Amino acid sequence: MFFNDFYTIFNRMYKDHISQRKKDFDSAIEHVKEEISAIRTGRAHASMVEDIVVDYMDSKFRIKELATINTPEPRTIVIQPWDKQAIPNIVKSIKESSLGLNPIDDATGIRLNIPALTQERRLEFIKLLHQKIEWGRVRIRQIREDVLKKVQVEVKEKKARDDDLFKAKEELQKIMNDLNLKFDDMTKKKEQELMSN
Repeated sequence: MFFNDFYTIFNRMYKDHISQRKKDFDSAIEHVKEEISAIRTGRAHASMVEDIVVDYMDSKFRIKELATINTPEPRTIVIQPWDKQAIPNIVKSIKESSLGLNPIDDATGIRLNIPALTQERRLEFIKLLHQKIEWGRVRIRQIREDVLKKVQVEVKEKKARDDDLFKAKEELQKIMNDLNLKFDDMTKKKEQELMSN
């Protein structure tokens, strides 16, 4: 009876390791979602500029913390800072960003005209998309390997059975398959956006 209770307790250890790292799996997916949402598709949207960091009053702010961001037309973003003295700093940060956009400073705010994407630029963005997706895939593999190492240590220390390692591998593979399907879906949707606009 003692041995059954002992192994029942430790049988759950690999599940604890997996559940403890679930937030890491989720954050990898969220990070990739945020990264690919910043890849422009030829249509204007606030997420293209909202997280650009601006030096203002000896502090760092994101544009969304300093201004209202609107898209009045499909290819136009209008940024209206609450403090008009922030306009030059926002313009400077947009110019220094990787967006390649030329902000127009008018008296009331900043206007960004989004040019139509050339075929060459679309292909560059698709390449960037694949790099960001690959980062996510590598990250989730690292998390999986970390969990497996912990279970392997427990097996060596006789705190878990070989069967637990096998079960952990199976459960982690199911998680990996689900996450990879999400990455595939994100890639497909973003490629369609890039090629259709």
